[in-house]
Amino acid sequence: MPGAARARSAALTESGRRECIPRRARSLSAQRFVSCEECAPMKVEIYSDIACPWCYIGKRRFDRALAAFEGAADVEVVYRPYQLVPDAPTEPSPHRAWLEERYGPQSRAMDDRVAAIGKQEGIDYDFDAALHVNTIHGHRLLWLAEHEYGPTVQTELKERLLAAHFSDGVDVADFAALTEIAVAAGLDRTRVETFLPSDEGRAETERELEQARQIGVSAVPTFVFEGQYAVQGAQETETFLSALRQVAQLKS
Repeated sequence: MPGAARARSAALTESGRRECIPRRARSLSAQRFVSCEECAPMKVEIYSDIACPWCYIGKRRFDRALAAFEGAADVEVVYRPYQLVPDAPTEPSPHRAWLEERYGPQSRAMDDRVAAIGKQEGIDYDFDAALHVNTIHGHRLLWLAEHEYGPTVQTELKERLLAAHFSDGVDVADFAALTEIAVAAGLDRTRVETFLPSDEGRAETERELEQARQIGVSAVPTFVFEGQYAVQGAQETETFLSALRQVAQLKS
């Protein structure tokens, strides 16, 4: 990677954390854009999981940054799937029990820290009610929302899925529950009721999960700007706002 390109990429990350998407990812994602870069909106692809508490915090902070960004009308935000626990069961179990089994007694302190930070972002985590369950069907719904309803509806669905999982103790693998969440976000009830029991969108969602691995996404949330510049983690709002402004300047 040429020195100038490395510097531009690193400038979008938190101080001291020089992360960037590998070269192979840049050439892969670049195929999605039209040839006239000045005419195209800035594209931000957010890799995250419905069962990732830091993804919820990252979303709230990015949303605030986007609201403060002068060129927000020319930004297209798309949520891409990632599964922290791809082999999670389809039958739910208590989040607390699963986390303690995985991380030991310190797991409650981990949850408490996330909950305290989340409260500052207006998120009411209820880890006692939260369930450990597979998120593939929620990601399929997000794929449907993007392709048939557009980024605005997809973003609303993402917010509602996160709230259902972390604040309301909803089983986000249950088709009836997912249907109500999707309808509240603006999706058609009949379409969702037909979609969920089918295999529609599964292959496409799995391809996007594989693509995340191919471009080097190994932790979430990861925010990829224009298929080239990555910001990893639930950074502060000011960091996301700076990234938006820098990428806009690079596009101009």
